[in-house]
Amino acid sequence: MTGAAIVALMGPGVMVMLADTDAGSVITAAQSGAKYRYVLVLPQLLLIPVLYLIQEMTVRLGLSTQKGHGALIRETFGKRWALLSAVTLFVACVGALVTEFAGVAGVGELVGVPRWVSTCLAATALMSLVLLGRYRRVEHVGIAVGALELLFIPAALLAHPHVAMMLHDFAHPFHASDAFVTLLGANVGAVIMPWMIFYQQEAVIDKGRRGLSIRSSLRSARLDTALGAVVTQIVMVAVVVASAATLGVTHQGRALDSIGAIANALTPFLGHRDAVIFFGLGMIGASVVAALVVTLAGAWGISEVLGWRHSLNDSPIQAAGFYALAVGGTLSGAVLVLVVPNLVNLSVDVEVMNACLLPIVLGFLLALERRALPPELRMRGARRVITYALTNLVILFGLFTLVLSLHGAIK
Repeated sequence: MTGAAIVALMGPGVMVMLADTDAGSVITAAQSGAKYRYVLVLPQLLLIPVLYLIQEMTVRLGLSTQKGHGALIRETFGKRWALLSAVTLFVACVGALVTEFAGVAGVGELVGVPRWVSTCLAATALMSLVLLGRYRRVEHVGIAVGALELLFIPAALLAHPHVAMMLHDFAHPFHASDAFVTLLGANVGAVIMPWMIFYQQEAVIDKGRRGLSIRSSLRSARLDTALGAVVTQIVMVAVVVASAATLGVTHQGRALDSIGAIANALTPFLGHRDAVIFFGLGMIGASVVAALVVTLAGAWGISEVLGWRHSLNDSPIQAAGFYALAVGGTLSGAVLVLVVPNLVNLSVDVEVMNACLLPIVLGFLLALERRALPPELRMRGARRVITYALTNLVILFGLFTLVLSLHGAIK
């Protein structure tokens, strides 16, 4: 299999990883830099292998079984467990869609566009793209728009991060406080999200790899996933660094209460125009590609559990239920964001919620890897030990975050 053929088969991994750096993730990373400077850069880098290993399992499951995540849970564990996975997915998708449209609305307000105008335009564009169908078209548009996130990287460099301060913060990677642990949990939730698993497992099927062996398909899909994992975490690091080098230095500990506050933190270093361009376009890319992926993941997952036809390569007439779910999800996110007062606090709360949902999502993923795959595709030896150790560590952290959140709510 030639290098060009491998590249041609890439896409689902890069797109889902670009969506991983969504509006909520960007806001959470910006809060991290503002409150704790560069301390949370190191966790972002350490999450790269965790992110890859988790998403690579979905690739093997999708390519081997040719079934989506929801359908595979229903087939392996029964309808009740499948419904639990669908409820988990629904909660995660609603929260994510609100944050994505909040990101679009925040950028619109930054340049003087009313919230309802920017939100309606984004929702209309997304619904039109989905209703036109065809997986490859959606993927190409999604990756092209999502690539705008790369603008966060020059923004971080132009903010002139302090290297000595960064090394100091690397040497002190933990703060013993509930606020720090909650924000750390939000960063974990911002990197590993329930809808990513549903999306990529179905996307590798819709992408199609006719005439290829499982080995060849896995090779391209793994490279795709690895590249995406590195890119998304570099973008997250760039946001933390840009915020740490600006607001983290001049007003450390200050909470950011609007998208404009994040952009304004960069203004003294980049100038107003460049701050709006780098941050605004980066946020638009993050929000739009994530809203697209979340919409499809939710529609795919719930359709799989219900046994409905659900391919993007089918027409809206052939897969009416699937397309209705996609349109309904987009509209619900757009409507909800119009009544949310504090977009930044909501986004961090959603990422904390994602961390709390991880035990259910990752528990199903590990069980499916063990039970649904043929023996030759299951993990063995050191790789299995490392994957289980890292995944269970994330699950335990999700449980700890849940307990900490409940404790804070009771107090």
